[in-house]
Amino acid sequence: MSRPVTDVLNKQVANWSVLYMKLHHYHWFVKGPNFFTLHEKFEELYNEAAKNVDALAERLLTVGGKPVSTLKACMEQASIKEATGGESADQMVEAVVSDFTLLIKELKEGITAAEAGDDEATGDMFLGIMDSLQKHVWMLQAHLGK
Repeated sequence: MSRPVTDVLNKQVANWSVLYMKLHHYHWFVKGPNFFTLHEKFEELYNEAAKNVDALAERLLTVGGKPVSTLKACMEQASIKEATGGESADQMVEAVVSDFTLLIKELKEGITAAEAGDDEATGDMFLGIMDSLQKHVWMLQAHLGK
């Protein structure tokens, strides 16, 4: 039996909240020859993260759930880990690829939960986010020469 879609939505709210801060950290602290490119890319990604947090939280409220709304609660529920500090530019990109890959896996599980709960709208939301993440992973891996 799959997890209730409200649980999946809440975990995604937590994940995207942590990722929002992590991407800000990378945006502020990236250094090296790719500074301008990555500084701009991390900003694009944290803006997308902010939109996802809001959309996921509002969807959760729509289906009768209650989104996590404190940093402590987000850290307790998220599978995404904070930035550690001191990462090189390539390590930052590799961490984002790893995080996005984890989110893609969780979103696939979320689609299954949404289908089990007869919640096509949430499934469609998860699919749209997953599509965007897959494209980002491809581009970031290309940046890394993979």
